[in-house]
Amino acid sequence: MTVVSTTKDTQALSLVIVAELAAPPEKVWQIWADPRKLERWWGPPEWPATFPDHDFRVGGHVSYFMTGPDGEKAHGWWTFLAIDEHRSIEFEDGFADDAGQPSDEMPTIHGRVTFEPLEGGTRMTVTSRFDTLEDLEKLVAMGMADGMTAAMGQIDAVLADA
Repeated sequence: MTVVSTTKDTQALSLVIVAELAAPPEKVWQIWADPRKLERWWGPPEWPATFPDHDFRVGGHVSYFMTGPDGEKAHGWWTFLAIDEHRSIEFEDGFADDAGQPSDEMPTIHGRVTFEPLEGGTRMTVTSRFDTLEDLEKLVAMGMADGMTAAMGQIDAVLADA
């Protein structure tokens, strides 16, 4: 399995998921930079994602939706804050309504992804920071940790096909 640790830190208001992947950082980078590769792993297997908009640059916007087994759609958005090629990505991450507009009813997540070379691969760390403990607990209770772990479990197959 790809994921080696998941840590919820109520003091730091964060959820950190670490994966070790058998590919160099340049190749792992592409699973974020290429929306067609992102679609193959973002979201748990039973909730595949579609990325109609993916402007991968600082200030760029992403809109996506995940489709559940019954056809229900869950919409989301990102805005890229910082991109350091092959090293890190920072973005705001939130829920959206059916029209793709950010939802005021759900928290915004402050995401950071880092890519560290390992012998024979890459350690990818996804850190989600929250504004309040209530926001962290709400999303963990909704299944965020399990969903991200299941989603990231699909990355090896994407990298193998690249």
